[in-house]
Amino acid sequence: MRAHPDIRPTRWTALAALLTTSVLLTACGSGGGGSDSGGGQARSGGTLTFAVGSDAGCVDPQQVASNDTIYSVRQIVDSLTDQDPATGKIVPWLAKSWDISSDATTFTFHLRSGVTFSDGSKLTAQVVKDNFDAVPKLGALGTLAEGYLSGVKSTTVVDPLTVKVTFQQPNAQFLQATSTHSLGIESSASAKKSPQEKCSQGVVGSGPFVLKQYVQNQSITLAKRTGYAWGSSRWTKSGEAYLDKVVFKVVPEAGVRAGSLQSGQVDAISSVGKANEAALKGGQVTLQRRANPGVVFGLAFNNSRPVLKDARVRQAIGFAIDRKQIADTVFPTGTQPATSILAHTTPDYADLSSDLTTDAAKAKSLLDAAGWKAGSDGIRTKDGKKLSLTVDWIPNSATNQPALELIQQQLKAVGVGLTLKQVQVTQLTPTLQSGDYDAVWSNVTRADPDILRSSFSTELANFYRLPTTPLDTALTGQAATTDATKRSQLVEQAQQLIVRNAYDVPVVELQTQIGVAKKVHNLNFDASSRIQLHDTWIG
Repeated sequence: MRAHPDIRPTRWTALAALLTTSVLLTACGSGGGGSDSGGGQARSGGTLTFAVGSDAGCVDPQQVASNDTIYSVRQIVDSLTDQDPATGKIVPWLAKSWDISSDATTFTFHLRSGVTFSDGSKLTAQVVKDNFDAVPKLGALGTLAEGYLSGVKSTTVVDPLTVKVTFQQPNAQFLQATSTHSLGIESSASAKKSPQEKCSQGVVGSGPFVLKQYVQNQSITLAKRTGYAWGSSRWTKSGEAYLDKVVFKVVPEAGVRAGSLQSGQVDAISSVGKANEAALKGGQVTLQRRANPGVVFGLAFNNSRPVLKDARVRQAIGFAIDRKQIADTVFPTGTQPATSILAHTTPDYADLSSDLTTDAAKAKSLLDAAGWKAGSDGIRTKDGKKLSLTVDWIPNSATNQPALELIQQQLKAVGVGLTLKQVQVTQLTPTLQSGDYDAVWSNVTRADPDILRSSFSTELANFYRLPTTPLDTALTGQAATTDATKRSQLVEQAQQLIVRNAYDVPVVELQTQIGVAKKVHNLNFDASSRIQLHDTWIG
């Protein structure tokens, strides 16, 4: 199969046969899919100041998984393909077209000519090979990128502008993976650096912006790439970006971010919470919302912990949680309770809302059956030990702590104690890797259902310490089939196994809500509900 580009940027032919459904992701609120595109003639120049809540401690796009940092590092690198946020289709970017073997084991990309990195080096098939060969060496921070390339047999240079990626078995997810920031293409020099060097020093990309300065936990500064001329086929502007400079400031307090936007000190902010919505509405600010595809926010268990090895305990926790109350009380307007382990905007999502009901009586019955008896202080005990768990969470969103505090109350009502432990963003991955935790409050964004394999397969990182079960078969099978119907069935089966066994307790879908000054135009979401700044201008 081959994708052939139309000469008009808005009508590239997309090869989406392997994306089993169109992912219809829409934005709501006054901002729609992006900030107001009106306001007169687009103009070049100016500095956009964007306040985010946290810093991942790393400026390598291939290693970063935290939205607040992805916003900035995404602008540094281009990808082989892009994904249309309105349709889910895969469209050309650095690759002008591609061929896929009938069994989906071989992907051949035909690269654009004339693309250069900010160090002056050229994009070639060898550069892509250098990137894909280096990804498995990224370590703990690069688990997303590693997952996308798992099972790769070889990356081969066919000619200077043609690269072939061959997998050991059919790999239905790979085309969409090439559109993600995690597989953004870096210069060969960057690809050959150690993961630690790339994290601290940044990388050389071919993107519309270059990294000028990184001050950990304070700011990331980008500058326009002069001479940029190879943007995604779905962007409206050709050539260089409009903005001269972008500064991402780390401002942990949601209220301070909102106040800074109101006063004009910053032009945009991340993670607008419910408490700040009213203050920002009606002024010179637009609120933009978009549901994130992928694994929803929930309690991801360490399934090897003695207490959590018992499915009845995990299931009881799920029945004790009132998802609607949490979504309505804590999260931004329009946020939906989880109805599966996947958000409803993800391809092949299955509605499992009947398995995710609130039933305190059932929760108590399951805990009784598991031998946990009511204690004098309300917390259940068994063999002299309290039924108490610690959940680790990171301060990358203003909703994390209040959501967990409400869950804490709901679990206490059925006799489960929950201790909240805040860890820094940079500590979360090492914590997961070590296995020294009971549960984490987490989500993972990706507009493809293979995110379930990346997260829950025992054959990959297996952060959640799952035992080998039929879930592995379903996850491996969905990644290996080219039959859209069969893939959909296997993805549904995987969702059912995760939800019904409560390996993870889904709670609420992540809805990205940002605040943008009305003088900022075309600050748009991509298919993963992150931002793209090439078309953005101030005026």
